Amino acid sequence: MTATRIAGVKALPVRTRLVRPGDDLTALVAASVHGIARPGDVIAISETAVAIAQGEFVAAEHIRPSRLAYALSRRAGALATVSQPESLQLVIDQVGAWRVFYASVLHAGARLFGKRGLFYEMMGEAITAIDGYTGTMPPYERAIVFAPRDPDGVCETIAAASGVACAIVDANDLEKAKVLGASHGVDRAVVEQALLDNPHGNGDEQTPIVVLKWRAPGVSPLQC
Repeated sequence: MTATRIAGVKALPVRTRLVRPGDDLTALVAASVHGIARPGDVIAISETAVAIAQGEFVAAEHIRPSRLAYALSRRAGALATVSQPESLQLVIDQVGAWRVFYASVLHAGARLFGKRGLFYEMMGEAITAIDGYTGTMPPYERAIVFAPRDPDGVCETIAAASGVACAIVDANDLEKAKVLGASHGVDRAVVEQALLDNPHGNGDEQTPIVVLKWRAPGVSPLQC
């Protein structure tokens, strides 16, 4: 059981077998949460697990970074996705080398005035849709994972099959969590707040599912 940032909320990590490309995610989730989740709870699923089941990833060995990718990645923070030249090359392939170079120059200038994150703002979806390979467990430790397809639709399918609300979440150990998709009626802000401590884990926990249970009066992830 993992502590969260909302009093009265219990986050129950659920261990599963290794998720593989082509898996029936709806069946896997239903079997994993059987006897644990019930109506009124929220099943929170790691975006990485969903993307892997959909085949939305590429091995880093299949990418040949350019000189620009190597040069810029050396100047990025150690925990940043763009510190990996292969991941940065995917961004360059999407938006072009000149745009990446221009954003990097503006980012460096903005930092002199105390503003951070400009590079990520300028790259937008081209970079937020890429999850670098650091922290992913074998055999995906060198896989660059993309954003899952149709996260809202996936959540609706799982919720309809299980009878329990569902959300797909991108959470990390930097106390950040973002709901990428959710079934109808889920309060995304409440779910994000509940997962700031990242009960999914980013290592070999093999708990891509977390069941959120709500015990505090007046606190619920479900909108009326």
